[in-house]
Amino acid sequence: MIFDSVIRVLSLIVAAGGVHLTADFSRSEPPIATGKPRPQIVKPTEVEVRSAADAVRPLHVKMEKPGPSDWLANHKEAGQTFAQYQQRHKQRICNRFQTMYVQPLGAFTETQKKLREETAEFLGRFYGMPVKTLGPLSFENLPERAQRLRSDGETTQVLTHYLLDDVLRARRPKDAVAVLGLTASDLWPGEGWNFVFGQASLTERVGVWSIHRYGNPDAGEDEYKLCLRRTLKVAVHETGHMLGIDHCTAYQCGMNGSNHLAESDRQPLEFCPECQSKLWWTCGYAPLPRYRKLLEYTEARGLDEEGAHWRQAIDKIDPPKVSRQPKSKSE
Repeated sequence: MIFDSVIRVLSLIVAAGGVHLTADFSRSEPPIATGKPRPQIVKPTEVEVRSAADAVRPLHVKMEKPGPSDWLANHKEAGQTFAQYQQRHKQRICNRFQTMYVQPLGAFTETQKKLREETAEFLGRFYGMPVKTLGPLSFENLPERAQRLRSDGETTQVLTHYLLDDVLRARRPKDAVAVLGLTASDLWPGEGWNFVFGQASLTERVGVWSIHRYGNPDAGEDEYKLCLRRTLKVAVHETGHMLGIDHCTAYQCGMNGSNHLAESDRQPLEFCPECQSKLWWTCGYAPLPRYRKLLEYTEARGLDEEGAHWRQAIDKIDPPKVSRQPKSKSE
Protein backbone atom coordinates (compact mmCIF):
# COMPACT_ATOMS: atom_id res chain seq x y z
CA MET A 1 0.00 0.00 0.00
CA ILE A 2 1.30 3.47 -0.93
CA PHE A 3 0.68 6.52 1.22
CA ASP A 4 -2.34 8.58 0.33
CA SER A 5 -0.73 11.44 2.26
CA VAL A 6 1.49 14.14 0.86
CA ILE A 7 5.00 12.88 0.10
CA ARG A 8 8.04 15.12 -0.31
CA VAL A 9 11.04 14.02 -2.35
CA LEU A 10 14.53 15.49 -2.10
CA SER A 11 15.90 14.57 -5.53
CA LEU A 12 14.65 13.71 -9.00
CA ILE A 13 16.09 12.22 -12.19
CA VAL A 14 14.61 9.30 -14.43
CA ALA A 15 13.68 5.57 -14.13
CA ALA A 16 14.90 2.07 -15.10
CA GLY A 17 15.34 -1.59 -14.24
CA GLY A 18 14.22 -4.33 -11.82
CA VAL A 19 16.13 -5.81 -8.75
CA HIS A 20 17.50 -8.86 -6.88
CA LEU A 21 18.02 -8.24 -3.15
CA THR A 22 16.21 -9.45 -0.04
CA ALA A 23 15.28 -8.17 3.44
CA ASP A 24 13.95 -9.61 6.68
CA PHE A 25 12.10 -7.05 8.80
CA SER A 26 10.84 -9.60 11.32
CA ARG A 27 13.51 -8.98 13.96
CA SER A 28 14.49 -5.82 15.74
CA GLU A 29 16.51 -4.90 18.82
CA PRO A 30 15.60 -2.48 21.61
CA PRO A 31 16.28 1.20 20.84
CA ILE A 32 19.62 2.70 21.82
CA ALA A 33 19.37 6.19 23.34
CA THR A 34 21.93 8.70 22.05
CA GLY A 35 21.48 11.27 24.78
CA LYS A 36 19.83 12.13 28.10
CA PRO A 37 16.06 12.73 28.22
CA ARG A 38 15.14 16.27 27.31
CA PRO A 39 15.00 18.49 30.40
CA GLN A 40 12.00 20.70 31.02
CA ILE A 41 12.70 24.02 29.32
CA VAL A 42 10.86 27.27 28.77
CA LYS A 43 9.49 27.24 25.22
CA PRO A 44 10.17 30.41 23.23
CA THR A 45 7.14 32.66 22.76
CA GLU A 46 6.06 33.87 19.33
CA VAL A 47 7.52 37.30 20.10
CA GLU A 48 10.87 35.75 21.06
CA VAL A 49 10.87 33.59 17.92
CA ARG A 50 10.23 36.56 15.64
CA SER A 51 12.82 38.69 17.43
CA ALA A 52 15.50 36.00 17.08
CA ALA A 53 14.65 35.50 13.39
CA ASP A 54 15.08 39.23 12.75
CA ALA A 55 18.40 39.22 14.61
CA VAL A 56 19.96 36.45 12.47
CA ARG A 57 18.33 37.47 9.17
CA PRO A 58 21.42 39.42 7.97
CA LEU A 59 23.43 36.16 8.08
CA HIS A 60 21.25 34.54 5.41
CA VAL A 61 21.21 34.91 1.62
CA LYS A 62 18.06 35.30 -0.47
CA MET A 63 17.29 32.62 -3.04
CA GLU A 64 18.91 33.27 -6.41
CA LYS A 65 17.53 32.44 -9.86
CA PRO A 66 17.81 28.65 -10.31
CA GLY A 67 19.85 27.01 -13.05
CA PRO A 68 18.02 25.01 -15.73
CA SER A 69 18.53 21.68 -13.96
CA ASP A 70 17.89 22.98 -10.42
CA TRP A 71 14.85 22.13 -8.34
CA LEU A 72 12.87 25.37 -8.67
CA ALA A 73 13.37 25.46 -12.44
CA ASN A 74 11.49 22.16 -12.64
CA HIS A 75 9.09 22.35 -9.67
CA LYS A 76 6.83 25.35 -9.12
CA GLU A 77 6.51 25.81 -5.36
CA ALA A 78 5.02 28.71 -3.41
CA GLY A 79 7.13 28.33 -0.28
CA GLN A 80 5.89 28.71 3.29
CA THR A 81 6.23 31.57 5.78
CA PHE A 82 6.35 31.11 9.55
CA ALA A 83 2.84 32.59 9.77
CA GLN A 84 1.54 30.07 7.23
CA TYR A 85 3.19 27.25 9.15
CA GLN A 86 1.54 28.38 12.40
CA GLN A 87 -1.83 28.61 10.69
CA ARG A 88 -1.53 25.01 9.48
CA HIS A 89 0.04 23.63 12.68
CA LYS A 90 -1.75 25.33 15.55
CA GLN A 91 -0.39 22.93 18.17
CA ARG A 92 3.35 22.56 18.78
CA ILE A 93 4.61 19.09 17.97
CA CYS A 94 6.60 19.02 21.24
CA ASN A 95 3.28 19.08 23.11
CA ARG A 96 2.30 15.74 21.53
CA PHE A 97 5.49 13.78 20.79
CA GLN A 98 8.84 13.60 22.58
CA THR A 99 11.41 11.42 20.78
CA MET A 100 13.06 11.03 17.39
CA TYR A 101 14.07 7.58 16.16
CA VAL A 102 16.73 6.51 13.65
CA GLN A 103 16.08 3.13 12.02
CA PRO A 104 19.16 1.52 10.35
CA LEU A 105 18.13 -0.42 7.23
CA GLY A 106 20.42 -3.00 5.60
CA ALA A 107 24.18 -3.47 5.94
CA PHE A 108 26.71 -0.80 6.98
CA THR A 109 30.50 -0.74 7.10
CA GLU A 110 32.10 0.29 10.40
CA THR A 111 32.76 3.77 9.02
CA GLN A 112 29.18 4.07 7.84
CA LYS A 113 28.03 3.08 11.34
CA LYS A 114 30.11 5.94 12.74
CA LEU A 115 28.47 8.26 10.21
CA ARG A 116 25.08 7.02 11.36
CA GLU A 117 25.89 7.62 15.03
CA GLU A 118 27.20 11.13 14.39
CA THR A 119 24.07 11.91 12.38
CA ALA A 120 21.81 10.76 15.22
CA GLU A 121 23.70 13.00 17.64
CA PHE A 122 23.42 15.98 15.30
CA LEU A 123 19.67 15.52 14.88
CA GLY A 124 19.25 15.77 18.65
CA ARG A 125 21.21 19.01 18.76
CA PHE A 126 19.52 20.47 15.66
CA TYR A 127 15.93 19.80 16.78
CA GLY A 128 16.41 19.81 20.55
CA MET A 129 14.90 16.39 21.21
CA PRO A 130 16.29 13.05 22.40
CA VAL A 131 17.18 10.66 19.58
CA LYS A 132 17.08 6.87 19.89
CA THR A 133 18.63 4.45 17.41
CA LEU A 134 16.51 1.36 16.83
CA GLY A 135 17.97 -2.09 16.26
CA PRO A 136 19.08 -2.65 12.64
CA LEU A 137 16.80 -4.38 10.13
CA SER A 138 18.49 -6.54 7.49
CA PHE A 139 17.77 -6.52 3.76
CA GLU A 140 17.02 -10.22 3.47
CA ASN A 141 13.77 -11.49 1.95
CA LEU A 142 12.83 -8.10 0.50
CA PRO A 143 9.69 -8.52 -1.68
CA GLU A 144 10.27 -8.40 -5.44
CA ARG A 145 7.96 -5.39 -5.72
CA ALA A 146 10.23 -3.45 -3.34
CA GLN A 147 13.45 -3.84 -5.35
CA ARG A 148 14.91 -3.45 -8.79
CA LEU A 149 18.23 -3.61 -10.59
CA ARG A 150 19.47 -0.24 -11.80
CA SER A 151 20.24 0.32 -15.48
CA ASP A 152 23.95 -0.39 -14.85
CA GLY A 153 22.93 -4.00 -14.20
CA GLU A 154 24.89 -4.09 -10.93
CA THR A 155 23.29 -1.82 -8.32
CA THR A 156 20.21 -2.88 -6.39
CA GLN A 157 17.72 -0.16 -5.51
CA VAL A 158 15.06 -0.32 -2.82
CA LEU A 159 11.59 1.20 -3.22
CA THR A 160 11.03 4.12 -0.84
CA HIS A 161 7.25 3.67 -0.62
CA TYR A 162 7.71 0.13 0.68
CA LEU A 163 10.14 1.31 3.37
CA LEU A 164 7.95 4.26 4.36
CA ASP A 165 4.61 2.47 4.47
CA ASP A 166 5.25 -1.22 5.16
CA VAL A 167 8.30 -0.87 7.40
CA LEU A 168 8.67 2.53 9.10
CA ARG A 169 5.06 3.58 9.55
CA ALA A 170 4.11 0.08 10.70
CA ARG A 171 6.82 0.20 13.40
CA ARG A 172 6.51 3.84 14.45
CA PRO A 173 6.55 4.19 18.27
CA LYS A 174 3.63 6.12 19.77
CA ASP A 175 5.88 8.86 21.16
CA ALA A 176 7.76 9.36 17.87
CA VAL A 177 8.21 12.89 16.60
CA ALA A 178 9.70 11.17 13.56
CA VAL A 179 11.16 7.84 12.48
CA LEU A 180 14.04 8.19 10.01
CA GLY A 181 15.17 5.17 8.09
CA LEU A 182 18.84 5.30 7.07
CA THR A 183 20.37 2.94 4.52
CA ALA A 184 23.55 2.53 2.50
CA SER A 185 21.50 1.03 -0.35
CA ASP A 186 20.39 3.13 -3.32
CA LEU A 187 16.75 4.28 -3.32
CA TRP A 188 14.09 4.97 -5.93
CA PRO A 189 10.49 6.19 -5.40
CA GLY A 190 8.72 4.45 -8.28
CA GLU A 191 7.99 4.53 -12.00
CA GLY A 192 9.52 7.47 -13.88
CA TRP A 193 12.38 8.02 -11.43
CA ASN A 194 16.07 7.16 -11.52
CA PHE A 195 16.81 7.62 -7.80
CA VAL A 196 16.19 9.81 -4.76
CA PHE A 197 18.51 10.86 -1.96
CA GLY A 198 15.59 10.71 0.46
CA GLN A 199 11.83 10.91 0.87
CA ALA A 200 9.48 11.74 3.74
CA SER A 201 5.79 12.08 4.55
CA LEU A 202 4.44 15.45 5.70
CA THR A 203 1.70 13.75 7.72
CA GLU A 204 2.87 10.28 8.81
CA ARG A 205 6.11 11.30 10.63
CA VAL A 206 8.28 8.81 8.73
CA GLY A 207 11.11 9.31 6.26
CA VAL A 208 14.01 7.47 4.68
CA TRP A 209 17.31 8.55 3.19
CA SER A 210 20.37 6.90 1.69
CA ILE A 211 24.10 7.57 1.95
CA HIS A 212 24.75 5.51 -1.20
CA ARG A 213 25.59 8.53 -3.41
CA TYR A 214 27.50 10.63 -0.88
CA GLY A 215 31.02 9.38 -1.67
CA ASN A 216 33.36 6.99 0.11
CA PRO A 217 33.75 7.85 3.81
CA ASP A 218 36.66 5.39 4.07
CA ALA A 219 38.74 7.34 1.52
CA GLY A 220 40.22 9.76 4.06
CA GLU A 221 39.38 12.57 6.48
CA ASP A 222 38.23 15.06 3.83
CA GLU A 223 36.03 12.49 2.09
CA TYR A 224 34.52 11.43 5.42
CA LYS A 225 33.77 15.06 6.27
CA LEU A 226 32.08 15.53 2.88
CA CYS A 227 29.96 12.41 3.41
CA LEU A 228 29.04 13.61 6.90
CA ARG A 229 27.94 17.03 5.62
CA ARG A 230 25.81 15.43 2.91
CA THR A 231 24.25 12.99 5.36
CA LEU A 232 23.45 15.72 7.89
CA LYS A 233 21.83 17.88 5.22
CA VAL A 234 19.44 15.18 4.08
CA ALA A 235 18.71 14.07 7.65
CA VAL A 236 17.62 17.54 8.83
CA HIS A 237 15.80 18.22 5.54
CA GLU A 238 13.69 15.06 5.66
CA THR A 239 13.03 15.56 9.38
CA GLY A 240 11.87 19.09 8.58
CA HIS A 241 9.28 17.64 6.20
CA MET A 242 8.11 15.27 8.93
CA LEU A 243 7.50 18.33 11.12
CA GLY A 244 5.34 19.81 8.37
CA ILE A 245 7.93 22.22 6.94
CA ASP A 246 7.56 22.73 3.18
CA HIS A 247 10.40 23.37 0.76
CA CYS A 248 11.86 26.85 1.18
CA THR A 249 11.82 29.21 -1.81
CA ALA A 250 12.78 32.47 -0.10
CA TYR A 251 16.38 31.89 1.06
CA GLN A 252 19.34 29.61 0.52
CA CYS A 253 18.28 27.13 3.15
CA GLY A 254 18.55 23.55 4.34
CA MET A 255 14.89 23.15 3.35
CA ASN A 256 15.49 23.99 -0.33
CA GLY A 257 14.49 21.28 -2.77
CA SER A 258 17.36 19.60 -4.61
CA ASN A 259 17.45 17.97 -8.04
CA HIS A 260 21.06 16.81 -8.04
CA LEU A 261 24.10 16.43 -5.78
CA ALA A 262 25.84 19.60 -6.97
CA GLU A 263 22.76 21.63 -6.05
CA SER A 264 22.55 19.96 -2.65
CA ASP A 265 26.25 20.64 -2.02
CA ARG A 266 25.69 24.38 -2.66
CA GLN A 267 22.92 24.59 -0.09
CA PRO A 268 23.63 25.38 3.58
CA LEU A 269 23.13 22.92 6.40
CA GLU A 270 21.29 25.47 8.54
CA PHE A 271 17.74 26.62 7.92
CA CYS A 272 16.85 30.20 6.99
CA PRO A 273 15.18 32.58 9.51
CA GLU A 274 11.65 31.59 8.38
CA CYS A 275 12.32 27.86 8.61
CA GLN A 276 14.28 28.15 11.87
CA SER A 277 11.28 29.98 13.33
CA LYS A 278 9.08 26.97 12.52
CA LEU A 279 11.61 24.67 14.20
CA TRP A 280 12.03 26.86 17.31
CA TRP A 281 8.27 27.15 17.64
CA THR A 282 7.10 23.58 17.10
CA CYS A 283 10.02 21.93 18.94
CA GLY A 284 9.95 24.42 21.82
CA TYR A 285 13.67 24.99 21.28
CA ALA A 286 15.21 28.35 22.21
CA PRO A 287 17.65 29.72 19.58
CA LEU A 288 20.65 30.51 21.78
CA PRO A 289 21.14 27.08 23.44
CA ARG A 290 20.52 25.50 20.03
CA TYR A 291 23.29 27.53 18.40
CA ARG A 292 25.69 26.70 21.22
CA LYS A 293 25.02 22.96 20.94
CA LEU A 294 25.50 23.06 17.16
CA LEU A 295 28.72 25.06 17.47
CA GLU A 296 30.07 22.53 19.96
CA TYR A 297 29.31 19.71 17.50
CA THR A 298 30.97 21.40 14.51
CA GLU A 299 34.08 22.42 16.44
CA ALA A 300 34.61 18.81 17.55
CA ARG A 301 34.46 17.61 13.92
CA GLY A 302 36.22 20.37 12.02
CA LEU A 303 33.12 21.60 10.18
CA ASP A 304 34.57 25.10 10.03
CA GLU A 305 32.10 26.77 7.65
CA GLU A 306 29.08 25.74 9.67
CA GLY A 307 30.85 26.55 12.94
CA ALA A 308 31.61 30.08 11.75
CA HIS A 309 27.94 30.62 10.92
CA TRP A 310 26.71 29.45 14.33
CA ARG A 311 29.35 31.56 16.09
CA GLN A 312 27.99 34.62 14.24
CA ALA A 313 24.43 33.63 15.10
CA ILE A 314 25.32 33.44 18.80
CA ASP A 315 26.78 36.94 18.61
CA LYS A 316 23.59 38.23 16.95
CA ILE A 317 21.36 36.76 19.67
CA ASP A 318 23.73 37.41 22.57
CA PRO A 319 26.10 40.23 21.54
CA PRO A 320 29.50 40.13 23.26
CA LYS A 321 29.78 42.68 26.02
CA VAL A 322 32.40 45.32 25.27
CA SER A 323 34.25 46.31 28.41
CA ARG A 324 35.31 49.94 28.56
CA GLN A 325 38.94 50.42 29.45
CA PRO A 326 39.64 53.07 32.11
CA LYS A 327 41.18 56.22 30.72
CA SER A 328 44.86 56.80 31.41
CA LYS A 329 45.98 59.84 33.38
CA SER A 330 47.51 61.35 30.26
CA GLU A 331 44.11 61.54 28.51
